Amino acid sequence: MRAKGIGYDTGLARGGRFNRPFDPDLVRRELTIIRDDLHCTAVRLIGTDLDRIEFAAGEAAALGLEVWFSPFPWDRTPAEILDLLADGASRAERLRRTGAEVVFVTGAELSLFNHGFLPGDDIPARIAQLMASPELRDGLPARVNEFLARAVEGVRARFGGRVTYAAVPLERVDWTPFDIVSVDAHRSKEVEHLYREGVRSLVAAGKPVAITEFGVTPYRGAADLGARCGEILEYEGDVPLRLTGEYVRDEQEQARYLRELVEIFTEEGVDAAFACTFVCYGLVHRADPRVDLDMASWGVVKVLENGTGQTYPGVPWEPKAAFGALAGCYA
Repeated sequence: MRAKGIGYDTGLARGGRFNRPFDPDLVRRELTIIRDDLHCTAVRLIGTDLDRIEFAAGEAAALGLEVWFSPFPWDRTPAEILDLLADGASRAERLRRTGAEVVFVTGAELSLFNHGFLPGDDIPARIAQLMASPELRDGLPARVNEFLARAVEGVRARFGGRVTYAAVPLERVDWTPFDIVSVDAHRSKEVEHLYREGVRSLVAAGKPVAITEFGVTPYRGAADLGARCGEILEYEGDVPLRLTGEYVRDEQEQARYLRELVEIFTEEGVDAAFACTFVCYGLVHRADPRVDLDMASWGVVKVLENGTGQTYPGVPWEPKAAFGALAGCYA
């Protein structure tokens, strides 16, 4: 695999509230750890705020990492998405012209996270509509591809590097206007028997293939659920309070899953892969399993409720088993 990567959340804002702090010194240190100790050669920088992404991209480039500049539109209309992507493309081009290796990601899973593609005010409502309506599923790719054609045209007018899009399979993206085929590909029990062949078929199409998201959370049974494994939180408003039931913490399951998928990607000729994800601030690890929110976290590190870590003094987290597993694969 040419590019060994991980996703890095620079901050997702909803209702004016970000899901993580953004301290420049902490961001710089985390990106250094990603390069030096996880042995990553690339990082996908995700977020709703372009200033944050641009800062992190500059730091990652200075460290020699390949930068996947990945604005994450959320709760936006198609017109708003186009504006965000155009602005992001201009910023990514400024960095690319300094000599950095930059890939621009033209959004991610747009049909699920935004307005204008599917009926419904939020992700659960949109997915429910999809499951209930074969006609809606059949019509979705045309709407997505019509929008992406316009989006890519705007991006290429401002950005001279490689361009891709982080898709979910149901969007059935037409990859003609893109340089790289990129899919968020979580393996669940239902598709386990088809997963390797699915990856192989993507590679066989001829363009470089990136897995822009893969991983699970650290509890027993999470690997069977794939992308649904994080749906175990009870909320008050937008704030997670506790888990929905009794779960058994199992960091080895998360670690094993990452190792197995990296092996598949390597054997099947995937060009780049990005584990999901480095850290999920806000999902705190606690000894009491009922309120151990880290069991819903995709991060390869666990956020501490109090104090700082021992492995990396001064940072508010400790590595999980998944950290060591991924580092071993990438080394």
